[in-house]
Amino acid sequence: MDTLTRIRAYIDVVDAEGFSAASRKVGKSKALLSKYVRELEDELGALLLNRTTRQFSMTEAGHTYYRTASEILKEIDNLADLVRENNTDLKGKLKISAPRTFVDAEIGQSLIDFGREHPELSLEIVSDDRFVDLVEEGFDVAVRITRLEDSTLIARKLGDFFLKICVSPDFLARTGPIDHPSQLSRLPCVIDTNGKSHSNWRFIDAKGTNFSVPVSGHIEVNSPASAVRAAASGLGIAQVPEFIARASLDSGKVISILDDYLPADRGIYAIYPHRRYLPAKVRTFVDFLHSWFKKNGTSADVRN
Repeated sequence: MDTLTRIRAYIDVVDAEGFSAASRKVGKSKALLSKYVRELEDELGALLLNRTTRQFSMTEAGHTYYRTASEILKEIDNLADLVRENNTDLKGKLKISAPRTFVDAEIGQSLIDFGREHPELSLEIVSDDRFVDLVEEGFDVAVRITRLEDSTLIARKLGDFFLKICVSPDFLARTGPIDHPSQLSRLPCVIDTNGKSHSNWRFIDAKGTNFSVPVSGHIEVNSPASAVRAAASGLGIAQVPEFIARASLDSGKVISILDDYLPADRGIYAIYPHRRYLPAKVRTFVDFLHSWFKKNGTSADVRN
């Protein structure tokens, strides 16, 4: 029995969080998987898994081995894909991480369109607003709305991202003109706890200097769509992504203010781990999204 088979068995058991679940997932008996893992431990001279009848956990050595072994297996599989596959013959599963804000918006249609164009691929789209660890959690690619920072990951820009400060016409009629962000600290705001800024909204002045304004209000939500609805109802001022606010802006339910003070240093990116052999399925997915956004942008009505 070769070492790669034992490693695959160990990775399968850890990913499935148990021998029984792994057995059902990969179609091998629980006894055989246990044998492979035990042989791997004997070969390494180290215990990788703590086994009891009720609990399953990795040892410290098991964690270290899992991280490195997972990457090695991916490189081996990706090299095989590079030889066997091309963009018209994709197979397997693509695990994608994307913010819930992205998935639930109209631009989330891009993911559905990719799945429709490539039915031979199994897509697992995980909608999560936290920044997942792609390598640690086994993601092939992530869509992120962010400012680019130094990273071991590779990023390809898909589209622009802009924030909007939204307020209803009635609200603005009551308060009078809002000409500078500093005024927001004295006015009721709708706090989107989903955003990084939370109750400190970031702005930029004419000289390019960043500054923040503390804001507060009696409504907090964890959904930018709900924040827009609250603003449209006259309950306060909301800071939300432009692609979320577009319909309400176009209909006149809300008005955009303070545009000249909003930074434009963020974008929508496809992020994936740096690998020597990039899987064809990842390359095809990123190319598809890049073309999709070039055609549709981030504000177009793309409903089918």
